[in-house]
Amino acid sequence: MDKKRNIAIFTTASLPWMTGTAVNPLFRAAYLARDGERSVSLVIPWLSLKDQKLVYPNNITFSSPAEQETYIRHWLHERTGFESDFSILFYPGKFSLDKRSILAAGDISEIIPDEKADIAILEEPEHLTWYHHGKRWKIKFGLVIGIIHTNYLEYVRREKNGRMQAFLLKYVNNWVVGIYCHKVIRLSAATQEYPQSIICNVHGVNPKFLEIGKKKLEQQQNGSQAFGKGAYYIGKMVWNKGYKELLKLLQDHQKELAGLEVDLYGTGEDSDQVREAAEKLELAVRVHPGRDHADLEFHDYKVFLNPSTTDVVCTTTAEALAMGKIVVCANHPSNDFFKQFPNCRTYDSGDGFVKLTQRALAEQPAQLTEAQRYELSWAAATERFLRCAELEKASTAKLSESPSKNFMSTSLNLGGKMETASAYVHHVSSGFEVTRRIFGAIPRSLQPDEEQCKELGLAVPAGKRGSGK
Repeated sequence: MDKKRNIAIFTTASLPWMTGTAVNPLFRAAYLARDGERSVSLVIPWLSLKDQKLVYPNNITFSSPAEQETYIRHWLHERTGFESDFSILFYPGKFSLDKRSILAAGDISEIIPDEKADIAILEEPEHLTWYHHGKRWKIKFGLVIGIIHTNYLEYVRREKNGRMQAFLLKYVNNWVVGIYCHKVIRLSAATQEYPQSIICNVHGVNPKFLEIGKKKLEQQQNGSQAFGKGAYYIGKMVWNKGYKELLKLLQDHQKELAGLEVDLYGTGEDSDQVREAAEKLELAVRVHPGRDHADLEFHDYKVFLNPSTTDVVCTTTAEALAMGKIVVCANHPSNDFFKQFPNCRTYDSGDGFVKLTQRALAEQPAQLTEAQRYELSWAAATERFLRCAELEKASTAKLSESPSKNFMSTSLNLGGKMETASAYVHHVSSGFEVTRRIFGAIPRSLQPDEEQCKELGLAVPAGKRGSGK
């Protein structure tokens, strides 16, 4: 019997934070491990209690990694209905208030022992390697696959001095992804381009949404009214998540859309401003707090409006299609995958948005075939991933019989290649607190603090003993 491949999936967030990089890698781990042909580990951030209170919703906190793991496994089983044999490991993480992101503290590649370092999947590789200081990923692992989740350049462009920031970030991202990843998968063409990358949507939808869609299909086939409500949108309530575009479309076309009613669901930093803008419209636009998209509240809506152009592949769009709804969205690279489905309607202009919205409200959604429903599933997404990743081509040979923990001995001995030299420059620059701070790292994150080391059972770095920070 062939030896199982060891796959370690590293990601930048964890439940109960309901963000894409917490949810999608969790499903990826479950479905990669489901057939028992691979040994899979999901490596996620562990936050201090102070940071948990800033990040996790509804005052949910955990006193230990084991408690959080129990929560995660329960959540997953409720949605997949099957037991999946994969391990969950934690690395020390810190929450950056200004970036609204979790960043790693210390060398997180050390979470995987050298003897099990075979294949690494880096979910958001740029995010995971901006401030990485430790063993080079390509040296430790036989194959490193980066999956690009986020359109960072689009977000940065919308900030003050955004064009200059985006210009610099583009080159930094290309730099770190190039020196740390063998292969790069972009979820859509909406992401930054990387040399020799592959565009493929390797994400599926939570099985719950397919179950909802199946019930709606049965109602349609029985002649019952499956969709008794009109149009809605759901997403984190910040302007750059589609709310700015949607409210402008509604404002510019109030006369043509007279009588239209839209419900907006979300919670976020811009909730009050979104509510104020909606109240100024002549149309009936109601603003509600965020809820789980699988909630019964959403089952009867017929039309999902999503004008967002900052997404890479919008999870809520996939969920709406899985539930059998009509989706009206922008003709944008982030929506290319969805164009194969008959209920996806894309527009190129404000007039197109008006016509498609009116038509969608007047029609009944097309009934998805079994093949179309499967294409939205995580089973299909896993097949696409395995096809793109070509894991069978990854070498199982160790680069060295006794891998050194010293970066220079493992990297510089490979010769004078440009990539090796470039990786060494990054390693050196990421090892100084001053340099790290200039480029936006969290202060004192070169190594994990004593408290997190104790919580995770890690050795406390010499410089951190007795610091508690």
